[in-house]
Amino acid sequence: MKGTQNMLGVMAAEAALSALDAEIPLRVAQADEIETLCDIDLDASRLFDQVGLELTAQNSAEYAALERSRWLECLESGTTLIASNRSGLPVGFAALRALDGEPYLEQLSVRMRAMRNGIGTALLRVAERLSAKTQPATLWLTTYRHLSWNAPFYERAGFVPVCAEQCGNEMLQELLSQRRLLPKPNMRLAMRKRRGL
Repeated sequence: MKGTQNMLGVMAAEAALSALDAEIPLRVAQADEIETLCDIDLDASRLFDQVGLELTAQNSAEYAALERSRWLECLESGTTLIASNRSGLPVGFAALRALDGEPYLEQLSVRMRAMRNGIGTALLRVAERLSAKTQPATLWLTTYRHLSWNAPFYERAGFVPVCAEQCGNEMLQELLSQRRLLPKPNMRLAMRKRRGL
């Protein structure tokens, strides 16, 4: 992402705006909050377990290590937001990084008990606002096409599926890595939302 070092101020401002709009407290995550992100994601992942999408032990360890490394990168660059409940406890996060020079939503996770309260939507809205400030104004992500809280959720927000042949090299490598390590590889897809977010 161009100007990633300068995004911290932008993220903080956008978080404040979004918090006012959605009444969901959002803040820029601190570099030492990796365990908070991992805990939120582990809780959110129980939803995948409920529909039978379980990682094998070998793939799970490799994928978890890759995720942790990427989330640390997002934390260090100031491109991770944390949503809190009314008690101030972290219940969700969104992490962004760049692939092929364009914003990529690395992860969007919400604790199961906090789902369906607009937290994911608020986090996504801030990510979209941030990507609108880059050139080109495109936000990418990868997700499952067949789960209601994945591709259909993003489609309602204006994202469209992108075939692998239309992905840049880094985006394609990310998608192929996920297809290698995650269950139901043929159901993983790339999506993007362009200017006019």
